[in-house]
Amino acid sequence: MTATLETISHAQKRSKVLETEAGDPASAAEHFRSKLAFETDPSDVYTDMQNGETGFIVIDARRPESYARGHIPGSISLPYRTIDAETTASLPKDKVLVTYCAGLYCNASTKAAAKLSALGFRVKEMLDGLEGWTREGFPLETGGRSMTVQVPARP
Repeated sequence: MTATLETISHAQKRSKVLETEAGDPASAAEHFRSKLAFETDPSDVYTDMQNGETGFIVIDARRPESYARGHIPGSISLPYRTIDAETTASLPKDKVLVTYCAGLYCNASTKAAAKLSALGFRVKEMLDGLEGWTREGFPLETGGRSMTVQVPARP
């Protein structure tokens, strides 16, 4: 038993992975369930869209110009900088909003998710954004054929 503890201790000293102890299984299960409450991935979004799931709306949080160059089919253009009670008034509160942006190095979807959840919407962020979507080989739409939430002119 002592040799095993010494071996583990030695491995922890030289290992970056093991230098911080892994959580116990019950805590880990709760942690990962919690992450899934706030995140989804391109494959799950695409599969649900193909299966006709209507319990969520996909929100493109990028600038309108980026949306026009290519976006997830059926997504709504709602740039994160424009999100407020007025611009989201037409969005249903009974559906989950799935935000996305360009990809891993873009945080527009996180900013959109934060604003939308503060306004009372249930939100999930799509991991890896449009980069992940296209890497999976899923189709894009171009132009403004999908619904765009209009930002009213300020008086």
